[in-house]
Amino acid sequence: MKRVHQIAEFGQKLMASGDVENTLELISSEAKHLLNADRCSIFIVDKEDKMLWTKLSDGIGRIVISLDAGIVGDTYMKAKPQLVNAPYEDPRFLPNIDKKSGYLTKNIVTVPIFDSKREVIGVIQLLNKSRYDFDDNDLETLTFFANYVSGSLELVLMSEK
Repeated sequence: MKRVHQIAEFGQKLMASGDVENTLELISSEAKHLLNADRCSIFIVDKEDKMLWTKLSDGIGRIVISLDAGIVGDTYMKAKPQLVNAPYEDPRFLPNIDKKSGYLTKNIVTVPIFDSKREVIGVIQLLNKSRYDFDDNDLETLTFFANYVSGSLELVLMSEK
């Protein structure tokens, strides 16, 4: 119940955010706080160019990958959340991003973000939960959170087009 109350309070801040960059930063910051994760990336779907991209990514700047690349791409293609607690053992994992940034990914949770037509418009990815691996409770919380923020994200993305 505490997490639901926390998300409701966050909603008030989100309503006032305005542009894409502020909205993404706010969503990212809250998601990390909710699940006690070290990093968060929000990948936006670009169907025209067939890619997923981040406007910002903790510690690395912009990331651009094809729609079917990595765990994020798999999340997009299947429109289903993913829980990966041993990423280097997962063939979908893209270790070159860690190499480029010098970061070590220990665990990952990804959840699709749906628009009002139930199409995936983005994927939220959290890395490195502190002290433990991500679990089903985290997956459930992040799915609820993604559904909660989807309308605001859809609105700011439409206003940028």
